[in-house]
Amino acid sequence: MKSRIFVDSAILYAAGGRGGNGCVSFRREKFVPKGGPDGGDGGNGGNVILRADPQMDSLVSIYYQPHRVAESGTHGKGKLMHGRNGRNLVVRVPCGTQVRNESGELEADLVEPGQEYIAARGGQGGKGNRHWLTSTNRAPMENTPGEEGQTVTLRLELKLIADVGLVGYPNAGKSSLLRALTGAKPKVAAYPFTTLHPIIGTITFDDYTSLTIADLPGLISGASRGVGLGHAFLRHIERSRILAYVIDIAGTDGRKPWEDYLSLREEIEKYDASLLERKSIVIANKMDLPAGQSNLPIFVKKTGLRTVEISAETGKGIVSLKKILHKEASSLPSRNLDVRR
Repeated sequence: MKSRIFVDSAILYAAGGRGGNGCVSFRREKFVPKGGPDGGDGGNGGNVILRADPQMDSLVSIYYQPHRVAESGTHGKGKLMHGRNGRNLVVRVPCGTQVRNESGELEADLVEPGQEYIAARGGQGGKGNRHWLTSTNRAPMENTPGEEGQTVTLRLELKLIADVGLVGYPNAGKSSLLRALTGAKPKVAAYPFTTLHPIIGTITFDDYTSLTIADLPGLISGASRGVGLGHAFLRHIERSRILAYVIDIAGTDGRKPWEDYLSLREEIEKYDASLLERKSIVIANKMDLPAGQSNLPIFVKKTGLRTVEISAETGKGIVSLKKILHKEASSLPSRNLDVRR
């Protein structure tokens, strides 16, 4: 289920279910004058379990419902009847969710679909009085109460998993490019920060392989220090297997495309220099504009880079770009999440 509101950080207050109490009971049957103790044990409390679900793309459900409590176990009964164990509470989270404790230490990284982490364990059920039966204690009255479930406070942070992350300044045309490549429908408008959160689209190729592409929020100078969307943007490029730098080659906002590229690289390096070693391509967008034609040779000369020339607006170069992305992704190891962080 795709959520309309995107949340990539949330606090979870999880509590395991309480264990049921052990029972004090004695067997009373006709013709059995010394039946003895037959108090059953209490059931165990349920666990709170986080499960990675590929159909989830946001932590919005936890953001609005942060308190999650598993079911308690029921009490033991006579005739050695064990109390029912409490049901586990499964909380679905997106693939790519990191779980941190109150000290900020990483407890789990839920990446694989179906991967689980027990956030809060349920309490053990109490013992019934049958456990105290001895040769000298024929009528024990002892029992133990069920234990309280574990209570924890966890911070969940989502780092989206995508094959390709579109990186660029606001108004570089990333959203239009995602539309052209995948048919996804991100908001497109002629003002900065139209995209306020990552949006995922998928390309399916003729060989039935597919590629996920993330339209990441626009980066500005100082993002590594938290300026603009800051780390809210940078966190989501960490798991992209390929970084695609989308450059407004026409410089429609009065910027110089070659300076944009170098600035993007600088901000990423300040955030995490190892990301610069990630496979990357440079996409020269807005080649349908006259300024794009004149700026491209200057960009190549100043950066020494080969580019993929496209126009997301007109569709020029999109077919070629798809082929390049397919080839680049095919050269990577199968998606074994080797960029897990």
